[in-house]
Amino acid sequence: MPETPADLAALQAQTQENFQKLTDLAGKGQQMMLEFWTKEHAATPMIADPLGFLSTWQKAMAAMMADPARLIEQQQRYMADAMALWQTFLTPSAEKPQVKDKRFAGAAWAETPAFDFLRQSYLLTASHIMEAAHGLDGLDAAEKAKAQFLIKQYVDAMSPANFALTNPEVLKATVETGGANLLKGLEHLLGDLKTGRMKMTDENAFQVGRNVAITPGKVVFQNRLFQLIQYAPTTDTVFETPLLIFPPWINKFYILDLTAEKSFIRWAVAQGLTVFVVSWKNADESLADATVDTYVDEGMFTAIKVVREICKTESVHTIGYCVAGTTLAAALAVLAARAEAAQVATATFFTAQVDFCDAGELKLFVDDASIDTIEAMTGDKPVLDGRYMATTFNLLRSNDLIWSYVVNNYMLGKDYFPFDLLYWNSDATNVPARWHRQYIADMYRDNKLVQPGGMTICGTPVDLSKVTTPAYIQGGKEDHIAPARSAFKLTQAFTGETRFVLAGSGHIAGVVNPPSSGKYQHWTNEAKVSSLEDFLATATETKGSWWPDWLTWLTPRSGKQVKPRVPGKGAYKAIEDAPGAYVKERI
Repeated sequence: MPETPADLAALQAQTQENFQKLTDLAGKGQQMMLEFWTKEHAATPMIADPLGFLSTWQKAMAAMMADPARLIEQQQRYMADAMALWQTFLTPSAEKPQVKDKRFAGAAWAETPAFDFLRQSYLLTASHIMEAAHGLDGLDAAEKAKAQFLIKQYVDAMSPANFALTNPEVLKATVETGGANLLKGLEHLLGDLKTGRMKMTDENAFQVGRNVAITPGKVVFQNRLFQLIQYAPTTDTVFETPLLIFPPWINKFYILDLTAEKSFIRWAVAQGLTVFVVSWKNADESLADATVDTYVDEGMFTAIKVVREICKTESVHTIGYCVAGTTLAAALAVLAARAEAAQVATATFFTAQVDFCDAGELKLFVDDASIDTIEAMTGDKPVLDGRYMATTFNLLRSNDLIWSYVVNNYMLGKDYFPFDLLYWNSDATNVPARWHRQYIADMYRDNKLVQPGGMTICGTPVDLSKVTTPAYIQGGKEDHIAPARSAFKLTQAFTGETRFVLAGSGHIAGVVNPPSSGKYQHWTNEAKVSSLEDFLATATETKGSWWPDWLTWLTPRSGKQVKPRVPGKGAYKAIEDAPGAYVKERI
């Protein structure tokens, strides 16, 4: 704050200059928005009710109005609670309610009674609105869940923290900087409009192959679908059976090789495993014809064949992460039907699903209206833009992954913080449009994979109950993408030996949790149980990473110790250094 008249004059002059720049940038921003909208409007068919949200909203409002007695009772309770809150602010000695919501954790919210009351009023109103949403009658389960999600999105968007004039932290920063925060925030916004996505971190701080995805190795095979990376050994001997990792094709593989400290790949190599990773191609027109058959046959079966030939082994260990785990389960069923199951010694599943009955909030985006929207968006295009899926995932945690960045980046004008995980999260990938539509329709919407003979892949009817391959199944306790209850169902889908481990945290942090971090915990249960609830009732909690438990399970199934395999020295020569070219392709 200015301390002298000269300081005040300087601040006033700087403020005037900043707001002139702000005005100029705002004009440029309007032009960019118009150009962006025109381009998108020309390229994408108009959709009357994208994702079916409008019809859901109308049904929710009709259901709410259909029970006027409940609505009046809800309003009366709200008014009583609002009056009680007002009374606490009129009584100086009254104890104010504690606010634990991190959106309002800043000291500025508590320094002024008006803003303190504003946040308390919002939280009270939000609580009553969501209570009413959960009490909706007259809707089927899917419609009710979609209505609750939509109403929550509206409630979160209306937070006073998201608006400059009702956020005391933004007002304070604007006064202190003479509007420089808004100027910088608008620059951030214009930059994001130009790239077509919201930036979450300092992307210049990272480079694939320089400070992320740096475990040494070679690309030893590639086709139109993937590059196969073999990592350099770091031990005097290695286990005979190699490990082949299938990451999701909707993300880049280096979530498992973020940094030396967080890298699952580097850690696995250090345990004496010969590690291979599939690096999927960022889809383009060359993959327009891709289907589930493509990813199973040209993808998984080809990678398994190449790894077996390089290591001269009868079988390989496999890992499937998320959607790649779903597809790996289908691939195992095809191998079982062909009497070729021996090619895979074990299968490990990171937060994967095969029965999508309890697939969580993502099911809201895979109903008929959502699929119609995706078909209209892609039309005859060969790929679905990865930024669409990134936005969908961000909506599931909109306060953390959307609104917090609106406040920090656009209103407070803060510098982007360098964070490797957020860099990976923003490094989206395109997916083949045809395959994506097939995946969400057949698996998410119609749940065909868990039905014996419900899907035919590579000419073979799929029956997961025929899979007897030993399986290690990991779920995340707070996973919002593949809920733990859904991941647990893998133990019921197969008839072979399974081990389920529940990790603390969610879809990413629950997986990427090295022993050196000392974070979170995991639960195990040696008893044979049929539900996640039964598993938790008698589970043993262990502090720290679940990786050592997986290694203890894997190594007895890994054969004898043999000489290390040097990438490029076997049947397949090195094409280029890891991490390869495919992973460096950005949208």
